[in-house]
Formats: sequence, C-alpha cells, structure tokens
Amino acid sequence: MSPHQHTLISAAELADLLKQAGDEVLVLDCRFSLAAPEAGQQAYAQGHVPGAVYANLDTDLSGPKTGLNGRHPLPTPEAFLATLRRWGLQAHTEVIAYDDAGGMFAARAWWMLRWMGHPLVRVLDGGWAAWQGHGGQVISTEAKLRAPSHIQLSPHDEHLSRIDFVQTNLGNRSVMQLIDARAPDRFRGENETLDPVGGHIPGAINRFFQLNLAADGRFKPAQVLRDEFTALLGSRPVGTVVHQCGSGVTACHNLLAMAHAGLEGSRLYAGSWSEWCADQDL
Repeated sequence: MSPHQHTLISAAELADLLKQAGDEVLVLDCRFSLAAPEAGQQAYAQGHVPGAVYANLDTDLSGPKTGLNGRHPLPTPEAFLATLRRWGLQAHTEVIAYDDAGGMFAARAWWMLRWMGHPLVRVLDGGWAAWQGHGGQVISTEAKLRAPSHIQLSPHDEHLSRIDFVQTNLGNRSVMQLIDARAPDRFRGENETLDPVGGHIPGAINRFFQLNLAADGRFKPAQVLRDEFTALLGSRPVGTVVHQCGSGVTACHNLLAMAHAGLEGSRLYAGSWSEWCADQDL
C-alpha cells in the first residue's frame, strides 16, 4: 500500500468515493477551536460534508482530565471503542476525517483510529476549504445515525509512548528523539498562553506542524516532507522518534506528515508538554 492510500485524500477523490461507496464511508467532521470549544459544533450545524458525523475533540477524541494527565488526554481504549461503535464503524468502513485548521484536529482522529487497529482512515487534504473549493455538496441536516456496530478492535500500544518511557529515556538519543510540534516561540518558553509553565522537554527538537503545509493549506508533496524530516533527524532512526506538542493533538500532524512521506514507525507521547509540566518534579 502506498503512503497516500492511508494518509490523505483529495476533495475530488472524496466526492467520487461518496458517490461510489457512500454507505461504506464514515466521514468525521473534526472542526474545533481551542479558544471557543463550541465553534466546531456550530460550524457543523451550519454546513458539513453529506453524511458526516461530528467528532468533538473534547468529548469524543479525548478522555477525562485529572489535572495531571494533560489538556487532551487519550480516552481509554474501551471508551473510544464505544464511540466508534456508536458511530457504526465496521471492519470494512473507510474513515475520512476533516477540519478547517490544516488537519490539526483531523490528524488526531486519524492517529487514534490507527492506534485502535483500524488502518482504513485518511485525512481530507486541504480540509473544509478544499471541499468547498471543489464544489462539494454541503448539507446542514444532522447525519442519520448508523446502526451501532459490534466491531472488535485492540489498541496498538507500539504507537504510543507514555510519560514513564519519556522520563526514563531523556538524553538517550539512541532510544528516543522527541519532536515538539508547537510553534517556535512556545517551544522556547515564550508567549505561553495554554499551559501554566513555558518551555519544552529536555532533548526535544522543534518541528512546527504548520511547516507540513504548502501555501494553499494542503500538505506538501511526500518527497518534500521526506527530505525535510530526514534533514531534521539526520542519522536518527525513525523508530526512535516520539512526537509531542502541548496536549497530544498537533503532534499527530507530524505523525501524519511522516507517514505520508513513507517514514513509518514513530510514536506519540499523548500527554505532551501539558502533562509533563503538571508534574512539579519534572
């Protein structure tokens, strides 16, 4: 399977897919705003891709917060499996996720489905703007709920690194290389507005997730991304890469970009900086 078959889909390809196999496609509208959490649901109500269901970052793609596990902790596998069953996911269902923020929220859904062992998932390249630019149909009526499924999935924990692994391997570049997806100023500890402490995890290198996008809001070509990540990593093996950001959301964008470039095998530290800085010992 070539990288693009499990990473990105164009608006034209999605339109054709919905015509040919609409009942076998689950579209997830992942629009969200960190500054206004209700904005995504409101945008969905005003218009969305036909058949799309709304996937809320806070309630569907995240679990309960404890104050110590980050701003967008992963739900338990059991909780996310219940959500997927509620959405009617079947083993043969192809999932397409989109947002209006360059893929930063859709990538989280993409990674979570792969984590749960469902590889038939792609992100709409260019998102909502690309769909509208293509002239794709837009509806405002809420999607008709599919019959709940009984799909069985098991998490692939090799896709995930937890805080104890990160802490144990700080400074051991042969085992772990952190890549922080936040903007450079936040990586430097400047202009921090989301977390109570500014800075970054020792040993991390910075790759702002928006660098994965071209000027038109679509992902850069796979070879360009491959060249850029190879230059960033040097001789470090892809298998040592652990992605993080502020809360484990935009880090998935770098995971998606690397996968699209054919650089598979990196992992996510889902708790990211917001979990790390909540521990005063760290």
